[in-house]
Amino acid sequence: MFDEITEKFEAAWRKLRGQDKISEANIQSAIREVRRALLEADVNLSVVKAVVERISEEALGAEVVAGVSPAQQFIKIVYDELVQLMGESNHPLAEANTPPTVVLMAGLQGTGKTTATAKLALHLRKQDRSTMLVATDVYRPAAIDQLITLGKQINVPVFEMGTDSDPVEIAKQGVAKAKEQGIDTVIVDTAGRLQIDRDMMAELSRIKQAINPHEVLLVVDAMTGQEAANLTRTFHEQIGITGAILTKLDGDTRGGAALSVREISGQPIKFVGVGEKVEALQPFYPERMASRILGMGDVVTLVEKATEEIDLADAAKLQEKILAARFDFNDFLKNTRMMKSMGSFGSLIKMIPGMKVNDSQLQEAEKQLKRCEAMIGSMTKEERQDPDLIAKSPSRKQRIAKGSGYKTQDVTKLVADFQRMRAMMQQMGQGKMPNLPGMPSFPGMPGPGMPTPNSPPGINYGKKKKKKKGFGEL
Repeated sequence: MFDEITEKFEAAWRKLRGQDKISEANIQSAIREVRRALLEADVNLSVVKAVVERISEEALGAEVVAGVSPAQQFIKIVYDELVQLMGESNHPLAEANTPPTVVLMAGLQGTGKTTATAKLALHLRKQDRSTMLVATDVYRPAAIDQLITLGKQINVPVFEMGTDSDPVEIAKQGVAKAKEQGIDTVIVDTAGRLQIDRDMMAELSRIKQAINPHEVLLVVDAMTGQEAANLTRTFHEQIGITGAILTKLDGDTRGGAALSVREISGQPIKFVGVGEKVEALQPFYPERMASRILGMGDVVTLVEKATEEIDLADAAKLQEKILAARFDFNDFLKNTRMMKSMGSFGSLIKMIPGMKVNDSQLQEAEKQLKRCEAMIGSMTKEERQDPDLIAKSPSRKQRIAKGSGYKTQDVTKLVADFQRMRAMMQQMGQGKMPNLPGMPSFPGMPGPGMPTPNSPPGINYGKKKKKKKGFGEL
């Protein structure tokens, strides 16, 4: 996500390195890189023109700050402009004074609308807001069944009347049922079309008039680029929406939708979908997204994910085991599964400031993690608890290798790396600096070639690369 636009912005910063101040002469090349970055990210052309003009004016009028380089000053200007462009602050979901809060979901087919409906319900449930889903899509085959299945998955009730009923009547009765049962929020999933048409808009208008929703959220595929903003504006002009949900933001998207929707449509992005799992929905924070786009990471969201998924008591026990050098393969598996519950390995890495990894490097890290898990899965209970048993026994290594489908030397390396990692973690826990050349290469753990903030980019297991300057070294 945003890899290409981040690289282009870094090219702009490089134009100002070595300069002692921002001037009209040296700012033009940096501005050109910013313009190119936005255009290649599929940002709407009118938005690009307005943004570039504002950045240029702000940069030329900026006062020189002691101790701050022109590159750093320019980054701050671009960051502030991106935040303003995307809406300045988070816009939370409405909450009615008298329940239920009614949310109407709209969008074209293929945008992930039904899945986004379930994701939103789960997000609200985590906030202790009781939720009911209403299935009004009587046209798409199995749409109602899909919503019912998702509802069971997240333990949220689904109101439906089959495919022979009028969508407007289904919506009315669904909201009435939610009110009768004291439900806090009711989310109405509506039918989509392959394109905007008169029938679609007319039906949405009738449903809206019948249930008088507090929120009308348009679900938009982020991969449609600048067209996402135009779509949002069209829906708003015809039925009146209160916000948008950008889906598939974890896919091969260039970022144009996130940067264009608010400016073109006038409506805020309220949530973003960052994965296929039903848990993969996040409130949209412009300042956090701007940090990701500029390669600064997103520590706040990372901490929120950790707080939500990690049991503090388990974390305390793990810390004790690390300090006592009792960290074993069971703990390693538990730790990796805990990471997976927070999201994909790649999405977590990219939230850490200074981490610069490409997709191929992330895939290699994922493959190594699976190899580790497969070999650990072939160990006995005693071997997981005491890795030294394996280190001392060639026959155990051979059995584990055969059971996991890998070579004996792979098991030998796994055990050796684990023992070094355990020693390193104990030293770090005691406030000592470990011997860097001996650091192991476990996915998710610092090791040879593993990037840390302000370190060389890229994951390169066992091989050293020439140091390159990353964004964190500006």
